[in-house]
Amino acid sequence: MISYAPFWQTLEEKGITQYQLINQYGVSTGTLDALRKNRSITLNTIQDLCLILHCPIEKIVEITM
Repeated sequence: MISYAPFWQTLEEKGITQYQLINQYGVSTGTLDALRKNRSITLNTIQDLCLILHCPIEKIVEITM
């Protein structure tokens, strides 16, 4: 199962709000909703989040069994 728990932890660590992601970085509210509900998002979106947060993919998503 896909979990975006690391993403929310990384946001908190970096001190970046959802409001900033939307207004400063152009992340859509639909993307944030998908992340909240652990729905799938594209690898391009994950890459964009990695670039915004200056972090590796492991800080955005994890796969649990």
